[in-house]
Amino acid sequence: MADVSARDTAHLARYDALVSISETLAAHKTVAELFHVLAHHLHSIVPFDALALVLHDNKTDEMRLVVLEPANIVPPFLTMPASDQGPAATVWETQKGAVVTIPDEGPVPPAIAYIHSLGQKHVCLLPLTTARQQIGVLAFGSRSSAYPDEALAFMEQIAGIVAVAVENKINYDEAQRYQREIREERDRLHFLLDINNFLVSRLDHRALLKAIFDTVQRVITAEHVRLAFCDQESMVLQLGSSFDISRGFSESDVTLPLHRTIAGLALERGAAMVFRLSEQDASRLDSAPVLKDFGLESVCCVPLVSGNGKVGALYVGRASTPPFSEQEAALLGQTSAQIAIAAENARAYEALAHINARLTEEKQYLERELDQEFAEIVGKSRALRRTLTAVKTVAPTDSSVLILGETGTGKELIARAIHNLSPRRERPFVRMNAAAVPASLLESELFGHEKGAFTGAVQSRTGRLELAHRGTLFLDEVGDLPLDVQPKLLRVLQEREFERLGSNRTQRVDVRVVAATNRDLERMIDEGSFRRDLYYRLNVFPIAIPPLRERVEDIPALAVHFVAQCARRLGRPALSISPAVMDALKRWTWPGNIREFQNVIERGVIQSTGSDFVLPLQDVQPKAGATAPGSKPAATLKDQERDAIVRALRESGGVIAGPTGAAARLGLQRTTLQGKMRRLGIRRPSY
Repeated sequence: MADVSARDTAHLARYDALVSISETLAAHKTVAELFHVLAHHLHSIVPFDALALVLHDNKTDEMRLVVLEPANIVPPFLTMPASDQGPAATVWETQKGAVVTIPDEGPVPPAIAYIHSLGQKHVCLLPLTTARQQIGVLAFGSRSSAYPDEALAFMEQIAGIVAVAVENKINYDEAQRYQREIREERDRLHFLLDINNFLVSRLDHRALLKAIFDTVQRVITAEHVRLAFCDQESMVLQLGSSFDISRGFSESDVTLPLHRTIAGLALERGAAMVFRLSEQDASRLDSAPVLKDFGLESVCCVPLVSGNGKVGALYVGRASTPPFSEQEAALLGQTSAQIAIAAENARAYEALAHINARLTEEKQYLERELDQEFAEIVGKSRALRRTLTAVKTVAPTDSSVLILGETGTGKELIARAIHNLSPRRERPFVRMNAAAVPASLLESELFGHEKGAFTGAVQSRTGRLELAHRGTLFLDEVGDLPLDVQPKLLRVLQEREFERLGSNRTQRVDVRVVAATNRDLERMIDEGSFRRDLYYRLNVFPIAIPPLRERVEDIPALAVHFVAQCARRLGRPALSISPAVMDALKRWTWPGNIREFQNVIERGVIQSTGSDFVLPLQDVQPKAGATAPGSKPAATLKDQERDAIVRALRESGGVIAGPTGAAARLGLQRTTLQGKMRRLGIRRPSY
């Protein structure tokens, strides 16, 4: 019983030791710390004279020997393929422990031979394995006796604890290395992003230098930055301004031969270079003394090259040691293209700043020219300026333009301005009002006709499209085009071709179409009276003309212009406009816009007998029973009926008959609804 009790006590002591060593090994963070204390703690529970690890590298599939005991031995770098048939590789592959007696003679694997060279006679090899991976092999060496089976079983338990500890530490080291790489990559990307931001920033020379210095300092120790610019024709280098941490900004006008400078060597090599200014080779360069005056020990010179060629160089200086590393030089070198563009932008920005006064004069000149370009259009209000800016934008193109505005706003003047500012200005400007031509003659008027095409066509006639060849066709009141003519106009816009009425010969035409209307074309599309595809072709560039009530500040100039114009035409002396009359003109809302305004002014000039303009007050006051200016008249019964039918057709998806059709929704018979649609000119929309 005493022997059994002693054996149980020994087992308990061993397991207490296992728990203790497990806790101890878990307290160390890195693999290096673990290896440092592993042998010391194992000595207390396992007898051995040497301790080693044979670790497996998953990337290379090799086994690497790491000797932990004796601690003062520095082993050679021993690796072996995992497929090697040595004892350690066999234990790793089979995952079964083994005790090997090392023979005194004969060939043995390198790792076993090295352990034998340490005086070991026996080696206990145990697999280091966790639930996730096979780490390697744990080797215990003994100079005297082999390990019995009981000791081997206990040592296998120790190997399990060591395997978990080694795996945890390897994972910790990998995580630390990964986090370090992530931080370095993050800092590098932030650095490059900050450099890229220079490209979109309007920085002058000094601001760019300071921005570069602040950005570089976040990732690299530096005390000095300088930009130098290269003259590619004369091959000289202009040392520009610098920023130094102790001196601030310094200006320089030193010009040096490019090949005798640090920048010249870096540009020739095409990569960032590091120079120690104390070295003899660097000190012979002409730019070295200038940089050494700032107390710099080393300089990293980054060549700046853009799509325009050699721009110059960026000098980054360091007063302390060590000099810039290859990694730091490579990082700075990655900024070459960005800083080159930023430097060019900075020089261009400074050049623009120097000629700011000249640009102001040019702006004033252009404004005067703008007034001359739109000499027929009077006014400088913000609303009118927006319209004229749109005219100047679209005029140089060949795009179709749709001019929108109320009656009398001057749509033809805007169309003429587009033509006069376009490359077609030397070609004809042909006007056609679709509302002024009878529907039966409109197609002939627009496309022309051949002799005998219809009754009364006694001779061939050229249409407006042919007359406007290589010029501009102004199609006014385009909303009044008949539906059967609209596809033919669409063909002109899409294919640039048409046929005369009564002809089967296709003609090509080069014409720009400027259309105008005061009608709601989108509503007409819903009603089926205007083609959607034609609308999209005309509405490439819409221009809205503001009504006169939105241009109140233009009324004084318009009044002076029209009073003088009418007085000259009627042979009257110059007339002056009193403030009271001007206020009355400004208060009226002018529902007829410019056309109404011009008529009122002409009527006033006719009635003026002295030197003052007399305004017919009845023309700028609401009429009894009339709709107030600016308000919409009440809808007629016909309009209400039209709106109701169009709304019902839209809600029914164009279906007329049936329980959910438009007729049922309106409480009408199908034939009654169809008759009303014909009378009101409503076409069933297609969906």
